[in-house]
Amino acid sequence: MLKSIVATLLILGSAALVRADAKDEVQAAAAKLADSPNYSWTTNMESGQFSSSSSGKTQKDGLTSLALTFRDNTTQAVLKGAKAVIKTDDGWKTADEVVQQQQGGQPNPILFIARAVQNFKAPAKQAAEYAADAPDLQKTDDGYSGHLTDEAATKLMTLRRGNATTQPSVKNAKASVKFWVTDGMLTKMQYEVSGTVTFNDQDRDIDRTTTIEIKDVGSTQIDAPDEAKAKLQ
Repeated sequence: MLKSIVATLLILGSAALVRADAKDEVQAAAAKLADSPNYSWTTNMESGQFSSSSSGKTQKDGLTSLALTFRDNTTQAVLKGAKAVIKTDDGWKTADEVVQQQQGGQPNPILFIARAVQNFKAPAKQAAEYAADAPDLQKTDDGYSGHLTDEAATKLMTLRRGNATTQPSVKNAKASVKFWVTDGMLTKMQYEVSGTVTFNDQDRDIDRTTTIEIKDVGSTQIDAPDEAKAKLQ
């Protein structure tokens, strides 16, 4: 009996060690990407019959440019630190200005984009956080995979900020994540989330897959418009 207990403890301990190693390896790969001078990425999201794409560039000093496509329209955004500006039909405006102007109105693409920009995190930071929130993360034949905690899955279900006047509720949120690493650096990340979001007394089932691919590490250049830079001051 004692030998059986010891063997079980050794197996459990080994499994926990493997998970810890996997988490450390992914977070180290994310840190290596974050420490690079610059990089670019593309993001593709599939949710039933709806899909969207975006691309981004970021520098180590925090300057980031985004191109977010919603339906057939692409919107430009530039971020630096906690500030973000968006190109609208009326010129460049801060994300906060866009949200304030749209407050109380019907949901629309520019409001969706403004909230996405307000909640933006660069892929390297996203990866580090998702790895930390995946207690069963383990190495696989082609990368690392695991499931996010219920709390982390719930956060992924909605892009609304805490200061929104009306908050959606989330039920049955589940999420999984996968990472690809090459030469010790994060090169790709994918997460799937499902559940039900209730907003204005209407339920909406979500089943969404988001894939982020990293490219041009060390050779990315950002040419932000002067008007956008001025709004970031």
